[in-house]
Amino acid sequence: MTGPAVASHKARAKGVTWEVAPGSTPVTGWPLIWLLAGYPLWWALGLGQFAYWLFAVPMFAELVRRHRTVGLRVPPGFWLWALFLVWTVLGLCLVPLEMPGTVPDSGGYPGALLRIVNYLVLTVVMLYVGNLTERELPVRLVVWSLAVLCLATIVGGYLGMLAPRFEFTAPMEYLLPDALLWDPYVRTLIHPASAQLMDIFGYESARPKAPWEYTNVWGYMLSLLLVWLVVGWVVQGGGLTRWCALAAAALSMAPIVYSLNRALWAGLVLSLVFTVVQALRRGRGVLVGAGAVAVVVSLPVLALSPLAEVVRDRVDTPHSDGGRAASNAASLEAADLSPVVGWGTTREALGSSDSMAIGPTPECPGCGQHVIGNAGQLWMTLITNGWVGTVLFVAFFALPAWRYRAAATTVGQGALLTVLLLFWYMFFYVALMSPLAVTMIAVALLWRVEEPVVTARRAVRTGRGVW
Repeated sequence: MTGPAVASHKARAKGVTWEVAPGSTPVTGWPLIWLLAGYPLWWALGLGQFAYWLFAVPMFAELVRRHRTVGLRVPPGFWLWALFLVWTVLGLCLVPLEMPGTVPDSGGYPGALLRIVNYLVLTVVMLYVGNLTERELPVRLVVWSLAVLCLATIVGGYLGMLAPRFEFTAPMEYLLPDALLWDPYVRTLIHPASAQLMDIFGYESARPKAPWEYTNVWGYMLSLLLVWLVVGWVVQGGGLTRWCALAAAALSMAPIVYSLNRALWAGLVLSLVFTVVQALRRGRGVLVGAGAVAVVVSLPVLALSPLAEVVRDRVDTPHSDGGRAASNAASLEAADLSPVVGWGTTREALGSSDSMAIGPTPECPGCGQHVIGNAGQLWMTLITNGWVGTVLFVAFFALPAWRYRAAATTVGQGALLTVLLLFWYMFFYVALMSPLAVTMIAVALLWRVEEPVVTARRAVRTGRGVW
């Protein structure tokens, strides 16, 4: 590039647009599209969340190429995330230490290293989405891929309801040594199954999870992906596409109820409230009124259906509340004991919430010694990264939520809601890996579509021109 071309490029990078250098090798953004839209296939192959690692390789290669040619951008507040990554690495120094009140040697480096790699992979995904141009990776294609993944999650929900014992051996399982294959955590990640079978009401209940690892991940993902189904195919779509998307959203209510995820139910209500507020702010009272009429008409139907009884039974059966409360309290205690960098990884608690003497037995291998920090992203971050690391993590996502709080575009509003939902679900569900991936993509989309608006507004306020 010549001197004037470089100057012009840097000027645009600081302003509204971001273009690749003339004559540079074009890219199409296919790694992200294949990763998201093709995720059910990766799940069936036994890759699961490791598919993010696979597709991060070409994404990283493109970022390196771009860095050498036109340079890389980072989202506002990226220094917070960079510091969080540094804090996560520093936490490795505390992994060998024994934490009071936990099972000796219950931490270990494998889990800590896996967590670090996952964070780094998601960093690559976020920067990839944020740095590619509209020509290279159209926003509409990203939204379309998320909507397709939403439909796959709804289908997986029905698979879990109708065939709760459906499972099969994935090709990946044939490639792993027995020591890894029969590790409970690894097997959960790579072995495709339609549902988790749990005793909540005194009998076996099938809770959908396909194509994800756990029912809680399924619920978290569906809550996030429904946002993009509505944005891409209801608001921006038309004709048959819009009606099919509305039908799919309505049909998702059955697996949502049978998932028994109370946090998911509340999260959907919060999403609805956000949507209503955004519509009223933009003077779309007629749309809000039509939606209210639809809700009023559908409520009696739902109340008379079997779904209402499932909801009532779940509300009356707390099930895991005691164990969650004890685990969360232990996470707070862990953060108080090592407030700066945490303990590097999670630990198993001695005994149970009822007694220090309760632990696994041959008759009850799941009794006692629950993992501290597995009840939500907040609690996991507290024990692994301490108070300082947790503040960095939360602040990184709070900054774009505040900066783009007046999102002007439909995609921006959907991305803003996706980021805000993290602050609800982090109390109940672990976001790493897939839910945090969608949240990081939302941060990148906010940055891409709303930063020009923010820049233009500031230019108008200060009386300066815009490049």
